[in-house]
Amino acid sequence: MLQSRRRTNNILEVSKLGCVRGDRRLFSGLDLSVSPRTFVQLTGPNGSGKTSLLRILCGLLPPAEGQIKWEGANIRSLGEEYVAAVTYLGHRHGVKDELTAIENLRISNALNGVEINKERARGALKEVGLAGRESLPARFLSEGQRRRVGLARLLVCNTKLWLLDEVMTSLDKRAVALVRYLIENHLRGGGIAIVATHQDLELSTDRFQPLELTT
Repeated sequence: MLQSRRRTNNILEVSKLGCVRGDRRLFSGLDLSVSPRTFVQLTGPNGSGKTSLLRILCGLLPPAEGQIKWEGANIRSLGEEYVAAVTYLGHRHGVKDELTAIENLRISNALNGVEINKERARGALKEVGLAGRESLPARFLSEGQRRRVGLARLLVCNTKLWLLDEVMTSLDKRAVALVRYLIENHLRGGGIAIVATHQDLELSTDRFQPLELTT
């Protein structure tokens, strides 16, 4: 059903996890153990449950069975403490059309308990290539620019666990290079990145853990 490599000193422990959507079971019996500074590449064909797994890991979707532990405690018992440790970027980037880039960035971080002022938000948006577009409503941004608004969260979130769903979609080479840098820097700082992607990110890390879902 899946392939993963176990490690010691794990802070994320997933055991016997299962997911059912509608009348279809996507996966079952999923076990995963992840230590700090680890990059987990999540792969699998369309419909295998990659997005569902990431949503379960961040607490947005309840599993059909199994449990997830963070630093030894079930995430259900941690509540907001766990939410504050996780940044999830979905493949639809979660950007609201009626809000400006700055507003989107500040509000999305506030929902995770991270307050940033306009100056810091503006600086993060400039770093991801959105200088001059910070005050535009998101509906006027291209798909790639909207995705950059989401990526700016990685510059200001200060969380340990990153869950990223196809973040390279609609990005140019410069933005892809920035994502690689951000992930590498996150790993060097002791973080964990679980990324659903079929692209070879060519990261400079000695802790690579593949996880493949099958239909």
